[in-house]
Amino acid sequence: MNKQKRKYQQILSAAVSVFAQYGYHRAQVSKIAEMANVADGTIYLYFKNKEDLLIAVFEEKIGHFIDCIEEGIMKETNVLDQLYRLVDLHLSLLESKPDLAVVTQLELRQSKYVIQEKLNRILQKYFNLIDSIIVKGQEEQIISERIDKYVVRNMIFGTLDQTVTSWVISEQTYSLHEQAGQIKQLLLQGLVNYR
Repeated sequence: MNKQKRKYQQILSAAVSVFAQYGYHRAQVSKIAEMANVADGTIYLYFKNKEDLLIAVFEEKIGHFIDCIEEGIMKETNVLDQLYRLVDLHLSLLESKPDLAVVTQLELRQSKYVIQEKLNRILQKYFNLIDSIIVKGQEEQIISERIDKYVVRNMIFGTLDQTVTSWVISEQTYSLHEQAGQIKQLLLQGLVNYR
């Protein structure tokens, strides 16, 4: 990794920590620079403003999160195994990065509409990934075709999202990944096509 890319990554990692600790609105660019061990002005060589930095955090960190999940589920051939792997990875990856979980679950929801629009475009890749599993499951008659794929996707994503939010709000006092088994059981009972 070259020096510029390393510095860029340092700033992003520092931003995640500072946003998680102070909240996006109270986070100061100077605090991010201090944590990244760079001069204040260096931040502006890479980002226009704090809003641009927040979007970059989401693009980079959540982009990587989605890529890890996609890579993990592609190792599975069975639709239910892919769905279960998605649940496991979603929870375990965010549990391993509690600051990122705080930023994604709390701070991003308080951002302006313009930021939300950009973030939703980034999340679309994740939604498409979930949709592809659902469609494959319905084509193979493993997942019930009676349920609209968008309802199924919203249920899956919404369940995972709320599970992580509850964990963040509780200040991570329990294992997030241990919730995976119960979520998978709910999915199995609600989605699988019994013949």
